[in-house]
Amino acid sequence: MKSAAGRCPVTVGQEVNVTIDNYGSEGEGVARVEGFAVFVPGAIAGEEVRVRIDDVKANYARGSIVDVLHRSNERADVGCDLYGECGGCQLMHVGYGAQLEMKRRRVAEALKRIGGIDGVTVEPTLGMDRPWEYRNKVQYPVGKAPGGRIVAGCFRRGTHDVVSTERCLIQHPLNTAIMNAVIEAAQRYGLSVYNETTGRGFLRYVLVKRAHGTGSAMVVLVTADDRFPKGKEFAADLARAVPEIASVVQSVNTSRGNRVLGQREKVLWGSPFIVDELDGLRFRISASSFYQVNPEQTVVLYREAVAAAGLRGSETVLDAYCGVGTLALFMARAAREVYGIEVVDDAITDARTNAELNAITNAKFIAGRVEAVLPELVADGAAFDVAVLDPPRAGCEAAVLRALAESRVGRIVYVSCNPATMARDAGILAGLGFRVERVQPVDMFPHTFHVECVVSMSRME
Repeated sequence: MKSAAGRCPVTVGQEVNVTIDNYGSEGEGVARVEGFAVFVPGAIAGEEVRVRIDDVKANYARGSIVDVLHRSNERADVGCDLYGECGGCQLMHVGYGAQLEMKRRRVAEALKRIGGIDGVTVEPTLGMDRPWEYRNKVQYPVGKAPGGRIVAGCFRRGTHDVVSTERCLIQHPLNTAIMNAVIEAAQRYGLSVYNETTGRGFLRYVLVKRAHGTGSAMVVLVTADDRFPKGKEFAADLARAVPEIASVVQSVNTSRGNRVLGQREKVLWGSPFIVDELDGLRFRISASSFYQVNPEQTVVLYREAVAAAGLRGSETVLDAYCGVGTLALFMARAAREVYGIEVVDDAITDARTNAELNAITNAKFIAGRVEAVLPELVADGAAFDVAVLDPPRAGCEAAVLRALAESRVGRIVYVSCNPATMARDAGILAGLGFRVERVQPVDMFPHTFHVECVVSMSRME
């Protein structure tokens, strides 16, 4: 909002002293100048900071810290040389305990402000004993540094300029070693780099997936053309350089824009998939299938979801948006039967294979859009005791929520990586006859603003 006089009280380039009183949805500090919101990345609630105004919009401004005039006790020393330049992490300047509380408050505030749900217990966020080097997947765009050297890394905050990231404190060291080997090989082989503006160039993105339980790794090279004359030689060189590499796949993406994976894949070396082990279960991971990036906290998250489902062994469970079947198979160990739905065909293939790998026979997987498949199942008389929802960041389509209400399912477990869409959907479900009972945040992404949570809901009598 503007000031009481109806004018914008700040201008670009102006320096002002402000007190941070809250946080934005991406972890930035929020201050008020004559009632006008100013977002300040790197600031902590309770701090007084001098801010230079960098951008002014109709209803808010953004600024950068010139000086911290009053330092919070929660401010932490940052050990990353790229912090503030790279857009990968947003909260390294905040002590880890304070990060966990920030995330709990973010979930609680979203439920109240967006979902209209108050008085619900939002538990303390479950964090990690060692919140470093936890990521088992790295996905970097490729770019050119001054002088023509090929680089890979996160985008610079607010831009699509690639920040060379040869070391990352939240990536597993093997991921970083493989990524550096890929970029060195790309330079040696003279590969061209894709340019989003012109649509020209060859190498677009590089993905590395590491199996936490087995130690094997997959490299995915996203290219703008399927022609890769020395691709198999390139892949074999990588595998010789890093013995943990079990798979090198080329994903061909000829579309314009910044979508990552393409529609066609070629195995250049090794297997088309790798296998991971998680809490006594084995999972096949392919190039295009979704798999959680923090294996230690994935076990924490899924155990919370199973507990929230309250399974006694006699239930039929729906797992919407099931991916490669990880959560469905966790549920299958405690339920009578589980039905998983997923739109990505390759993920459904992996889910069925994962059930076979674990000798689990009470899990069935259906390929299709949840918003299309679920209403059809309900119309045909399918009955579920528990519905597990783990949608993408955009949340659930309204058709999915209506179908659940019509199905007479008694319990819903909503697993979310986006408090805003979770709160929106929880509010809709409340209007359809469900009660939010408990919310458990889980820190899957330390040092970032992201937070996962498990929401327990039951049908009101």
